[in-house]
Amino acid sequence: MAQIYLKRGAIVPQHSHESEQLTYVLQGALRLLVGGEEVTLREGEVLHIRPGVAHQVEAVDDTFVLGVFSPARHDWLE
Repeated sequence: MAQIYLKRGAIVPQHSHESEQLTYVLQGALRLLVGGEEVTLREGEVLHIRPGVAHQVEAVDDTFVLGVFSPARHDWLE
């Protein structure tokens, strides 16, 4: 589980990982490209991303996000 702060205009480049991901927007808004489909996620909304699906993120506003990963993102722990 990770709490992430993204400033408006911040971009997380396209990537994928073996972890299933739940993204919960605590404050702000995100524009995501998930498996080639654009999704806007606003405060209080949750998005499920399946393992191995390519995705990228753009912060539409200053945004706090809670990310939940299963299995844990070991690449973040090293």
